[in-house]
Amino acid sequence: MPEGVQRVAAVLRECGHPHMPVMLDDAARTAQQAADALGVRLGQIAKSIIFRRKSDDAAVLVVTSGDRRVDERKVEALVCTDGKRVGRADADFVKSKTGFSIGGVSPVGHINQAVVLVDLSLMRFDEVWAAAGHPHAVFKLMPQELELLTGAPVVDVAVDLGEEAIAREQAVARVTERGRTVEAAGDVVPSPCISVCRVNADSGLCEGCFRTLGEISAWARSGPEAQRELWRTIGQRMAAVRA
Repeated sequence: MPEGVQRVAAVLRECGHPHMPVMLDDAARTAQQAADALGVRLGQIAKSIIFRRKSDDAAVLVVTSGDRRVDERKVEALVCTDGKRVGRADADFVKSKTGFSIGGVSPVGHINQAVVLVDLSLMRFDEVWAAAGHPHAVFKLMPQELELLTGAPVVDVAVDLGEEAIAREQAVARVTERGRTVEAAGDVVPSPCISVCRVNADSGLCEGCFRTLGEISAWARSGPEAQRELWRTIGQRMAAVRA
């Protein structure tokens, strides 16, 4: 049994948990892979997302449903009292702080204490499955047991993926409408900004105007031709989102 799975099993035994880790035939590095292997709903996979708190380099673990995306702004409001932010953690950070590799991060059995939040979305189910310290290992539990095992508060820190898709389509429509006048002659090029200023942690793009932070800050210093070229890039990004 891999060392990480042994740590998880030890925690579960100590707590008298009725279900020990089981090893799957294939790796379940994503929530969808785990759900397919176990024959359960995507939301029943309790996925562990590690963030890096920038003020003190602490690991912040958010356990949420597989059909949800963590809203970093909500997490920051709960764990960043100094006004600083959290960022996504890379593989080295995750390994050094938790002792687990990405794809097998368990909510319990970490080698270092983490700041832990359990998302409310998991409470929809009678039972959920969590990673057990290895991409092939999982264990079953009731969502309420996550609260007990981790000592973490149950909070609302997620976004429904269906609602997120609707919001993205609305942003695409608004930016597309604004872009209809871009090719007109003249020195004034309309800004892509639609007042949705939120950078997606995975893509690095604003979820409102599909620009990077660097592109947003450089906009006012750019000339009309450079601005029109960026509009063409934005159009390509929106097309990719819709594909």
